[in-house]
Amino acid sequence: GPIIFKQERVGIHNKKFNMYKFRTMKVQTEDEEKKGWTVKNDPRVTKIGKILRKTSIDEIPQFFNVLMGEMSFIGPRPVTTPELEKYGDKSDFILSVQPGLSGMWQISGRSDTGYEERITLDSYYIRNWSMWLDLWIIIKTIYVVVKGKGAY
Repeated sequence: GPIIFKQERVGIHNKKFNMYKFRTMKVQTEDEEKKGWTVKNDPRVTKIGKILRKTSIDEIPQFFNVLMGEMSFIGPRPVTTPELEKYGDKSDFILSVQPGLSGMWQISGRSDTGYEERITLDSYYIRNWSMWLDLWIIIKTIYVVVKGKGAY
């Protein structure tokens, strides 16, 4: 399939947008794409895709989303509409801020954490936002990307 993968995500104030990534998986049907998260050793991930994910290079096209004003550098990770249902009564709170390339969830285990922890981390970030917290997340993001922690 095309090298750039786009997927509809939900952003600030429930505004939908296309988030871009480098393709790391084999082309899927629309129903397969809606299933959400990948798992360790996911057979849909290509050999090159494993490297792109481990190094987070697959996220580079999201800088376009930042330039377009759909995302920020730091904030809760944008979710798909089916994922948003898992947020329950916290969904409006999470969607009250711009989604980000990196955030509390990404530096705290990424795919190794479940939705409850993700919601807690995102909520913590929103309630405690400061420039210092953003700076700490940026520094920790560099460390996590180098280590490849939680990326699969």
